[in-house]
Formats: sequence, C-alpha cells, structure tokens
Amino acid sequence: MSPMNVGDTRHLPSANLCALFTFPESRMSYFLRYAVTLLAMAMLCAGCASVQMASTKEDANAKTFAVDAEKANIYIYRHGAHGGASTVPVIIDGRKIGETAVKTFMRIAVPPGEHTLVSRGEKSDAVLSIRAVAGKNYFVSQLIDAGMLSPGSALKMVDDDVGRRAVQECALIEQWL
Repeated sequence: MSPMNVGDTRHLPSANLCALFTFPESRMSYFLRYAVTLLAMAMLCAGCASVQMASTKEDANAKTFAVDAEKANIYIYRHGAHGGASTVPVIIDGRKIGETAVKTFMRIAVPPGEHTLVSRGEKSDAVLSIRAVAGKNYFVSQLIDAGMLSPGSALKMVDDDVGRRAVQECALIEQWL
C-alpha cells in the first residue's frame, strides 16, 4: 500500500459530494444568470397590485371636491403601502364598487341617508355606516394590515382636511358602477 498524499481527499465520501456542487466558471455564470432571472420574474409577479385607473381629467375633477346639491360624495382612499401586492374590494350598500390598491381612491355620489361601506379582508370584513347629508363630502381611510394570503382591512372616517390632503396624494380608480 502506498503512502497517502496528505492533500489528497479523493478517497473520502464527502469529497465526491462536494464535487457535485462545484461548478466550472462557465456553469457558475450560467447558474447565476438563471438564478437572477428567476428572482427578477418572482419580484415582478409579486409586485404591486394594479387596478384600472380613471383618466387624468376624471382624477382632477374628483380632486375639486365639488358636490351635487342633492347628493353626498363618499371618498374612500388607501394611502398607506401595507398590503401593496393585493387589491381590496369595497362594497357600498351591498354592491361592489371596485377594488383599491396602494395610493388610490374612489369617489361615489350617494343620495342622502344611511349607507354601509364594507372593505373585504382576509380575516374579516370592515364595516362602516355613514349617515350622508346632501351637499357634503365624507372621507374614509381604508387601513390595510398585511395578511398571509390577502390583507386584513379597517375603515376609519377622517375629518375633511385630513381626507382632502390624502386624496390629493392618491389616484382615482375607475369604479364598477
């Protein structure tokens, strides 16, 4: 039996295993390109949710906060960035009017009286009742809590100044009504 070379580890089982995970330079660069491409595709797929946006003219018109004398406007806005990969359905008086995404808002003109807003969340629905008065604007902040599969949601009535400032920073979505 010949004396073993101290640096020779070919006879060890772990050396064969390590050989499986070593790449020549060309294979390594191919592997890295492949990994980076997969990562980029995953990030695009998991990126921000999208909704159909209204025209810039409609957006500007909504941000004048003009109200029909016989109706009330309810602005529902989603100002925060939580749950950015998901859209969140909004329902008023039992009718789905659209879905919000990050930095979006919707405006709905309603007749005077009691109206129920619902924001669908993963864990439960957020519900807010509004007694609308003709000629007034109402501002509702949709607060999102990121969940495992889809976000949780809450609705909070805010004062006129806070609502107007937040809506100015958001974009109007096209409603389904």
